[in-house]
Amino acid sequence: MSDTDGKKTLGLRGAPARPGNVKQSFSHGRTKNVVVETKRKRVVVPKPGAAKSGAAGGSPIGDPSKRPAGITDAEMARRLKAVQAAKAREVEEAAAREAEEKARAEDRERRRAEIEAKEKAEREREESLKAKAEEDERKAREAEAAAQAAAAAPVAAAPTARAPANKPAPAATPRKTDRDREDTNKKNRGDDSRRSGKLTVNQALSGRDGGRQRSMAQMKRKQERARQKAMGGSVEREKVIRDVQLPPAIVVSELAARMAEKTGAVVKALMQNGMMVTQNETIDADTAELIIEEFGHKVVRVSDADVEDVIKEIEDDPADLVSRPPVITIMGHVDHGKTSLLDAIRNAKVVAGEAGGITQHIGAYQVTTDGGQVLSFLDTPGHAAFTSMRSRGAQVTDIVVLVVAADDAVMPQTIEAINHAKAAEVPMIVAINKIDRPAADPDKVRTDLLQHEVIVEKMSGEVQDVEVSAITGQGLDELLEAIALQSEILELKANPDRAAVGAVIEAQLDVGRGPVATVLVQNGTLRQGDIFVVGEQYGKVRALIDDKGNRVKEAGPSVPVEVLGLNGTPEAGDVLNVTDTEAQAREIADYRANAAKDKRAAAGAATTLEQLMANAKADENVSELPILVKADVQGSAEAIVQAMEKIGNDEVRVRVLHSGVGAITETDVGLAEASGAPIMGFNVRANASARNTANQKGVEIRYYSVIYDLVDDVKAAASGLLSAEIKENFIGYASIKEVFKVTGVGKVAGCLVTEGVARRSAGVRLLRDNVVIHEGTLKTLKRFKDEVPEVQSGQECGMAFENYDDIRPDDVIEIFEREEVTRTLS
Repeated sequence: MSDTDGKKTLGLRGAPARPGNVKQSFSHGRTKNVVVETKRKRVVVPKPGAAKSGAAGGSPIGDPSKRPAGITDAEMARRLKAVQAAKAREVEEAAAREAEEKARAEDRERRRAEIEAKEKAEREREESLKAKAEEDERKAREAEAAAQAAAAAPVAAAPTARAPANKPAPAATPRKTDRDREDTNKKNRGDDSRRSGKLTVNQALSGRDGGRQRSMAQMKRKQERARQKAMGGSVEREKVIRDVQLPPAIVVSELAARMAEKTGAVVKALMQNGMMVTQNETIDADTAELIIEEFGHKVVRVSDADVEDVIKEIEDDPADLVSRPPVITIMGHVDHGKTSLLDAIRNAKVVAGEAGGITQHIGAYQVTTDGGQVLSFLDTPGHAAFTSMRSRGAQVTDIVVLVVAADDAVMPQTIEAINHAKAAEVPMIVAINKIDRPAADPDKVRTDLLQHEVIVEKMSGEVQDVEVSAITGQGLDELLEAIALQSEILELKANPDRAAVGAVIEAQLDVGRGPVATVLVQNGTLRQGDIFVVGEQYGKVRALIDDKGNRVKEAGPSVPVEVLGLNGTPEAGDVLNVTDTEAQAREIADYRANAAKDKRAAAGAATTLEQLMANAKADENVSELPILVKADVQGSAEAIVQAMEKIGNDEVRVRVLHSGVGAITETDVGLAEASGAPIMGFNVRANASARNTANQKGVEIRYYSVIYDLVDDVKAAASGLLSAEIKENFIGYASIKEVFKVTGVGKVAGCLVTEGVARRSAGVRLLRDNVVIHEGTLKTLKRFKDEVPEVQSGQECGMAFENYDDIRPDDVIEIFEREEVTRTLS
């Protein structure tokens, strides 16, 4: 049987076709032959009459045999007309372009001619000036030569000596030749500049070279190369082998600087070793060691901690030690008269400038007694929030003056000050203040101090006690004598001829002066221009200001000064050390900052997953009050943050999102807006842009000058987050006598109010055998057929519960009202 049996042959209708076979391939190796027909190309043969008529008429239609198939005479005519129009347009455009090009060339020629005319006029002017100067110089030389010849030759030889003066042309001829040669060179240069193309603005303003001159270093290098070339070749400079200090990680540019090599060469060497890095990327020590050895230098491995070796303690020679003033810290409870006592000693009114009459910063002052002895005083705050500030005051002091009010005796902060003094192991002098008050009882103060192991001399102890009055000045001389006696016993000495070491008593960010640190110099002398590192900050001493506001050039041991020139605000309590170079100070500060960051990160990562889950679960039910704190000095900010951490309980707490020193900025406002937190400013204000941004975004900014007010306001705000306590008041009972079914309402209880009153707005509970089976609200309360708001005791009524129908006779309905009681933080 054939493949084509019973099948219709595939084909194409229309033009004559020719048969053909096509082999089709299918999956699994199957094939099939199919008979197809292919269509031949159709050839259009023109009619003989049309060709003759076209030729006879002289129509520009062309030879019909060469015309594309299916094109009529009209279509061909239209196409020829379009071609002719396009050729005509091309001719017109070419003519326009040629005219435009000609005009542009004429403009260029005109401008070039103007520039050449200007250059020619300038050259002619320069040549005339130069020729005039040469002529004047020649005349002066000839006159001088004639005078010398007249003085040297005899009178008889005078005609011979005058002969050269009458014929100056031979001497001038070479100079003219040189001048002509120079003119030729100038013309050639002018031709080169004309041939160089367009005149740029830089060339027109600054001359042919654009006003750029070679530097002295470039000229010296060129001369050196020329000299070496003349001597027979280049001379290689001797390679300097350096000891390169290599930390665990180093930036590529820093590595190049330490090797004194080009940064590009170091980057190229790294790329040849398969590391595609830039000059700002950091590489590890092993890779850097390979590069150092490749450049022929020696590697000296150092640790990051080695940067602090430059500030290690130096033992002073006893012969270099001289006496220094004692540092006295005044401590005690709030409002016991510490600052007023210091005022009386200084004859100043420091307390008048404190907000609320309380000291909120550590003040450092120097006082010269009548006997000529210099004393350095530190005045610490007495409020409970400033515990850490008082502890820092005790760490840098030599003597503690414990101020106790005679009419108030020993108080909590007094006990705290005693503990700080004992921990610092410094001697103590008790100043019993307010002795002029009628209720003063100094003996009670002495007795109370016995409970804290402070035994004064009057009680047969070793601690000196002085009765003073800051108002009347009573006992001040005795107090100064006691301080002088105690300082003599201590034999305080320091070496002023060494690099300064000091402690930061307070730090703040001043708007006009930048970061300012109050530093108490403990050893050495701090001078203007010294480079220092303090905590995570470093700087160069730009100015030193004493406690009276005067600028000083240097500060010796036990002298408190304000230091300007820091790159950031240090922490109160940081130690200041003077270094040799700024690079050392920067390295130490960077190392300390990175170490502190790593320590904080390690502390955060130390918690286990179980602890994190437990904390998250515990925090679900805790409401947080976020706040931002900005203070004038570091110590105050720290004290406020510590006070905020103590506010709260298991339900609510205060979270300080950010605390800092200085004015309130737009960045603070942006953070406050994002977190919905108010900004608490303590002795600082917001700048203009921050105020405008806060007004636009609705951020609350509050200003405070007394820490009591700030703590109280935050405590009140945190109290508002406490959920109100719900208190229930029972107002009545009703007994169900009968249950009725009402269409559209459901089951309705016929009740008798047995006690109190039944109100529709109150909550209800359904009791069955004294067991609560339902708690909810009433859907309806009716008296007869009327809906009523309440029903009094002894009256009957109908009650229906909201979404509850399981009610039976003899059930009891308990009616109560809920009352919200506002809670506050203690």
